[in-house]
Amino acid sequence: MSAKIYIIHENEEWTKPLKQELEQLNVPYEDWFLSEGNFDLSDVPPDGVFYNRMSASSHTRDHRYAPEYTAAVLSWLESHGRRVLNDSRALALEVSKVAQYAALRKHGIVTPKTIAAVGKDHLVNAADAFSEPFITKHNRAGKGLGVQLFNNPETLKGYVMSDAFEDSIDGITLLQQYIQAPDASITRCEFVGGKFLYAVRVDTSEGFELCPADACQVGDSFCPTTEEPAPKFEFIENFDHPVVANYEAFLKANGIAFAGIECIQNERGDLFTYDVNTNTNYNDDAEKKAGVSGMKAIAETLAQELSNLHSLQK
Repeated sequence: MSAKIYIIHENEEWTKPLKQELEQLNVPYEDWFLSEGNFDLSDVPPDGVFYNRMSASSHTRDHRYAPEYTAAVLSWLESHGRRVLNDSRALALEVSKVAQYAALRKHGIVTPKTIAAVGKDHLVNAADAFSEPFITKHNRAGKGLGVQLFNNPETLKGYVMSDAFEDSIDGITLLQQYIQAPDASITRCEFVGGKFLYAVRVDTSEGFELCPADACQVGDSFCPTTEEPAPKFEFIENFDHPVVANYEAFLKANGIAFAGIECIQNERGDLFTYDVNTNTNYNDDAEKKAGVSGMKAIAETLAQELSNLHSLQK
């Protein structure tokens, strides 16, 4: 069997644009939908290039154990020396913001003050460490899961002890200092093949759920792909910041080929990085205006990887 691209994921809507680009390039691919399944550890994996797009928010689509199953599959692939883009190290960061922040800081990247807590009493007590407004968020998240703003510990306690409290799927809730940007926006930097591609400004004035996919799965009025007079996503011309070099070093060290990294600047201009998305999606409107295509760039990178593999096999 000839080598091909294998797309590992659990969301058909998010992979459609990539498949279309691969078909345009006439690149052979196979879909591996890993919400569940089985494989024989004694089998030898097929030849090819494996692109992992597993999402931390899979449980919101009733794919509770998709990341765990994917981790097992990636271990199998890597044990046979298969080429995996966004490998098992990347998956470990995708499903844990605690792991993300630890890895980011190793590369000189500033993250917001964050406390991880398990258990309602510990969560409430941890809030005493913040003298200014703070937010909560889920450790295994995506789509802004668990993100709420609190002005003081008492308000948090009322929420945590109420029926409205929603725990993280892994039981770890984060308390994080609230970084307020003067223009209510964040910056999302996109990387393809481990290299910076472009950056977009994202308007956060109406909420924290910032999935850029055109087939947005948020399902509420804050979905950024809802048509509005002012665009949620705007391409930043000639974005240039020293942190980009740190981001690229971080990605290389953690087996991440494709990612969107989100950061925010406060009124003093201090930059804080708070999220890494290894199953990155793109906003079609912003890309069309800028004349770029993230998915096309990914498809071209995968095609080159497959060509490299064929060369090695000759």
